[in-house]
Amino acid sequence: MSQMDRRQALKILGALGATGLAAACSRLTNTNESGEAVSDVPVRIGMITAQSGSYKPVGDEMVRGFQLYLDLNDQRLGGHPVELVIADEGDTVESGKAALDGLLKQNVLALTGVVNSSVMLGLRDAVEQGKVPLIGSNASPSTLQSVVYIWRTSYVNDEAGRALAPYMRERVPANGRVAIVAPRYDAGQDAVQGFRQSFGESEDRIADPVIWTKYIAGKPDRNAYASEIDQLMDRNPDALYCCLSGEAAVQFLKRLHAAGYRKAVYGPGFLTEGQVLGQLKPQEARNIMTSLNYSADLNNTSNRRFASAFRKAHGSAPTTYAMASYDAAQVLDKGIRIAGNDLDPLQLNLALGKVGQVDSPRGPWQFNQPRTPQQKWYLRRVQLDGQVLSNVMINELATLG
Repeated sequence: MSQMDRRQALKILGALGATGLAAACSRLTNTNESGEAVSDVPVRIGMITAQSGSYKPVGDEMVRGFQLYLDLNDQRLGGHPVELVIADEGDTVESGKAALDGLLKQNVLALTGVVNSSVMLGLRDAVEQGKVPLIGSNASPSTLQSVVYIWRTSYVNDEAGRALAPYMRERVPANGRVAIVAPRYDAGQDAVQGFRQSFGESEDRIADPVIWTKYIAGKPDRNAYASEIDQLMDRNPDALYCCLSGEAAVQFLKRLHAAGYRKAVYGPGFLTEGQVLGQLKPQEARNIMTSLNYSADLNNTSNRRFASAFRKAHGSAPTTYAMASYDAAQVLDKGIRIAGNDLDPLQLNLALGKVGQVDSPRGPWQFNQPRTPQQKWYLRRVQLDGQVLSNVMINELATLG
């Protein structure tokens, strides 16, 4: 189309209004070097993630993962240039709702992100009523069911425990005991429930009451976990299943080691994910094994590209938080392309059901009926990689979802 023809076409289409103009312009496509259709009409994607408060480190990783996918794909999704609008989730359901409301008012094509499981549950009804697809890339409570517009590229919170329990069951002595420590909030309760159900609810080895801790948003004070660690040490367990994360995990593991605990520690991968290992001494991280849907050392083509680019951009190994956000962008890329010319939130949501297998850094996966990944889970051990503590993949545990 000539420049004059294009100007005339846009004048005519102006009478259709903003929605008609966007839909019509999406048909004014060219092709890139790979022969894929590209458009000059931007799409606006809203990201809800923590940019302040205790979840900010996870939020930063999620932004990095999504942005890395854009950087590797000419800042486009489905052939369209992307306008990424980030809204601060904060620490509470109220701040998360405010972030969602602000993005919906900006007429976003789709949403992504959400760190906190409580926030995800709080946003459920508004997302469903707004009929704008949300590709959640972290929070995934087991009670989030029967949704139409919410998809998740991370994992359901009970799956890490479900994957790890059979491995532990084979290694804890038949007459041994397992202590369970977890914060009493949505994600912690899910992680315990999945573990106990998979291990065997009637098993004597997990018969002791769960040691519930107070959920601490931020850095624990110097007296935090003293009572819980005293209870644990009095029981003298053969192994510990621990569901803490972030600063809470750092302080608990340090204080556990100081109290003299030297036996095995197991937990969902977030126990040692992100900045945690950088704050622990080798002796404080000894004997820690975790289960997760991703390990930065996985040897596949997609992960070599992703992990190399991430390390180059940020000087650190990627986390599951960054990987799931990277995959959220990849899912949107495929969904937008499948939706084609009929691009609006409803058509995109329908297209997301057709994306099929995703070639992910974690390994190939696809959405199951509840709109969460069917994927492999990996066993990881904390060990020194040179002078740096790392999570090293040992073997596969299960395929769940």
